[in-house]
Amino acid sequence: MNVDNADWWRGAVIYQIYPRSFQDTTGDGIGDLAGIAARLRHAADLGADAVWLSPFFRSPMDDMGYDVSDYCAVEPMFGTLADFDSVVERAHELGLKVVIDQVLSHTSSKHAWFEESRAGRDTAKADWYVWAEPKPDGTPPNNWLSIFGGPAWEWDGVRGQYYLHNFLASQPDLNFHNPEVQDAILETVRFWLERGVDGFRLDTANFYFHDAELRDNPPPPAGEDAVATLGDARTNPYDFQDHIYDKTRPENLDFLRRFRSLLDSYEGRTSVGEVSDGARSLQTVARYTAGSDKLHMCYTFDLLTGPFSAAHFRRAVENFKAESRDGWVCWSLSNHDVVRHVTRWAGDGEGTDPLARFGAALVATLEGSICLYQGEELGLGEAELAFEDLTDPYGIRFWPAYKGRDGCRTPMVWEKNAQNAGFSKAERTWLPVPEAHRLRAVDTQEEVEGSILEHYRAVLSFRRRHPVLKTGTTRFLTSDDDILAFVREGDGERLLFAFNFARRPAEWRLPDGLTIGEPVAMPGFAPAIEDNRVRLGGLDVFCARLG
Repeated sequence: MNVDNADWWRGAVIYQIYPRSFQDTTGDGIGDLAGIAARLRHAADLGADAVWLSPFFRSPMDDMGYDVSDYCAVEPMFGTLADFDSVVERAHELGLKVVIDQVLSHTSSKHAWFEESRAGRDTAKADWYVWAEPKPDGTPPNNWLSIFGGPAWEWDGVRGQYYLHNFLASQPDLNFHNPEVQDAILETVRFWLERGVDGFRLDTANFYFHDAELRDNPPPPAGEDAVATLGDARTNPYDFQDHIYDKTRPENLDFLRRFRSLLDSYEGRTSVGEVSDGARSLQTVARYTAGSDKLHMCYTFDLLTGPFSAAHFRRAVENFKAESRDGWVCWSLSNHDVVRHVTRWAGDGEGTDPLARFGAALVATLEGSICLYQGEELGLGEAELAFEDLTDPYGIRFWPAYKGRDGCRTPMVWEKNAQNAGFSKAERTWLPVPEAHRLRAVDTQEEVEGSILEHYRAVLSFRRRHPVLKTGTTRFLTSDDDILAFVREGDGERLLFAFNFARRPAEWRLPDGLTIGEPVAMPGFAPAIEDNRVRLGGLDVFCARLG
């Protein structure tokens, strides 16, 4: 096996595509696989190494494809298997790897496996899902809660038992304690490996196993605040529990080893797991990526939520490094589940372009791999949608305290003056195209000096020119509250970075013993240095090669 090819994922830039919102070629107002193939050059020109496709499998679409009814079929609204093969072929022509979403913890209630399981307690698949008897008073077997609201248990009158669902009631959890379930799931993974995919993003990777004794979850430890899953920490009662029994169970590690063994039987494949585990997320990432027998890398919600501050970013990186000696993390600032980061970070009435430029530079210089979410490179903010436009069951359930995830899932904007900004020729698209986004369409920024799109391209080019940013280590330096300063070392290079998180100018004195070899121009920024003092503007970045 070619080692370089096997390790392509280390430090890779992965561009996330949300298929429903990328490009519609059929005129039904919903993006499709043919549209992805037609627009892949955008990701290649941006400087991505791979694309991650959110689910396109057959599904009733109760949760926009994260409720799979057939793991080995394409949902007709997205196209056919032949269309998927064309995406892989076109991506490889452009030098892009293809990573697909695998939703393994649960299926749709319309999946044939569940329909057989619920039919009776003596069917071949009776134990393929998590079934439990009610308490004597008819209530659910324990206190576990669904992330999408209410108990995590749904009564099934056909079978006469409760079944577990960590998300919607139409998303029953598979029983990974049953080896047959693991075998069947791994065969669906093999199906896509045989079709040439280069990797898998594992949805809810720490949810596969549950406590076999069905013990109640306790409240969070005394003195520890509830950690928000999505939205604010007190919006959803899910966050009032310490989820030690309904997810992140120790048995998960053995399944991840089985998964990795399958991937390793193919050349150059990779995996990135989504980990949502509250305050323990980075510890879980460290366990799931340690050694070379589990996941290649994971990402958490640490940078997808939380404050915009130097301390928060430093703490996230240091916590991971403290927990992990040989694991690998994948950082992202935005994705399809959270408010877009320029909106999260902006104050009332504040312009977002400086935040977009700053965020691009910051994530591109962090140790690990990175994910960029479609539209991030255009500086798109969160869309404001009316309640009647919502499709996200999570947002509908908790409106108006939490407005859901539709605001970050609106269609990609390609051409300012085209119908639906070039996304679709339909009279109505599945989510509306915001007028504010239209003004940021690709054709308004392409080859425009100073645009956010060209800034992203320049920053990613900078990252490619400095291999230390892909695989080098990180050493943090002493700084004040608003400055994040660190050195990236490796591959015969040492680069110093100082990020000013404040909106106002700041001055940072180089630590004693640190000698600047020469300043290095970081695209889009122009700080100054004199007498070992770095003068930074608001949301400014300094970079230098150390002597």
